[in-house]
Amino acid sequence: MVKEAENYFAEAQRWEFDRSVALGKAARRAWAVALVSCGTALLAIGAVALLAPLKTVEPFVVRVDSSTGIVDVVPGYAGTEELPEAVERYLVTQYVTLRERYVPALAEADYDQVGAYHSALMNQGWAAAWAKTNPESPLNRYTEGTNVHAQVQAVSFLHHVRGGPDLVQVRFLSEIQRGGSAGDDRNHFLATLQVAFAAPSADVRLRALNPLGFKVLEYRREPEVVPAESPNAPPPAAVAAATTGVQP
Repeated sequence: MVKEAENYFAEAQRWEFDRSVALGKAARRAWAVALVSCGTALLAIGAVALLAPLKTVEPFVVRVDSSTGIVDVVPGYAGTEELPEAVERYLVTQYVTLRERYVPALAEADYDQVGAYHSALMNQGWAAAWAKTNPESPLNRYTEGTNVHAQVQAVSFLHHVRGGPDLVQVRFLSEIQRGGSAGDDRNHFLATLQVAFAAPSADVRLRALNPLGFKVLEYRREPEVVPAESPNAPPPAAVAAATTGVQP
């Protein structure tokens, strides 16, 4: 009876040992499968992350010839073509006009448009100039219905280099129209700009505001001294008549 009991306990011990060994092997297999699955998942995430820069949206324009029906794709501007001087003159005129004017209803749109023409360094100064904490900010200087208008009178190219930055000088008239019964202030200024063209921004919003990649690298404004007219001076028409012998 005692021997049978010893055999029984020995068999039970072997069975428990075999069961423990089997559970250990199953746990190791489970951990191995889990580690392989995690490694595969990490590799898949890494592959997708590496492919992300390749998935870019590039808008394009499709052109259809009205007479032949031929369809072609209009190439986008890459910022490498030489633009006519008239285009650069227009952009400089627009930049100075928008930068120097202040119309409350257009102030936010003008701020964004001018910022789209700036380099990153120029935009830092532009933001500081419009900050409410700046006493000279237009938001603090022009209140109670005051409007400021700028009229460009002349654009001169002082230094023009193909493919490089240009130095431009702009003469403009600034007119401050104050609210109430106060009179208007008219002043002449000279603005000197260093401008260049670069590849248009990849940002859709900035590209819509500045599709040609026009960049203002430096801007300096100073008052222009206009000689005062003598009260006894004859009118221009009389001077011309006296010179040419033709009566006005």
